[in-house]
Amino acid sequence: MKLSICAVGKLRRGPELDLVTDYLARATKSGAQMGLGPIETREVEDKRNIGMRAEAELLDAAIPKGHARVMLDERGKVMSSPDFSRWLAGQRDQGQPGVAFVIGGADGLEPGFRTTADLSLSFGKMVWPHMLVRVMLAEQIYRAVSILAGTPYHRS
Repeated sequence: MKLSICAVGKLRRGPELDLVTDYLARATKSGAQMGLGPIETREVEDKRNIGMRAEAELLDAAIPKGHARVMLDERGKVMSSPDFSRWLAGQRDQGQPGVAFVIGGADGLEPGFRTTADLSLSFGKMVWPHMLVRVMLAEQIYRAVSILAGTPYHRS
């Protein structure tokens, strides 16, 4: 099952890009054995700077057809890492061709676009910078793959 991270903004050279690259490389390598991957990143930018609606249109076009939509949103469902790994495995086992994780810009996701989510996911009640959310998501994808593989990375 293919995984995509569709996000507003471009990660530039620096610690966030290094971490995302590392976690996604690990997840891709381990996930291949379990039918998870490849993992790709699709970045979009509202070059006209006209707001959330324009970002939503760009994100909508970036989401591969037929992929389940997981919107990262502070109002979303809070899941444990094992629950997230089970959800991801469930999508794979049900024959879902892919999952797209959607991260909005600094103002979040346009309300109407949020309603197209198959799952709305939150990393807690705090608001996180959208570039840091990519790092957290990449790590959680790797953690989910590790849980499913039974490796010692996730300890609880």
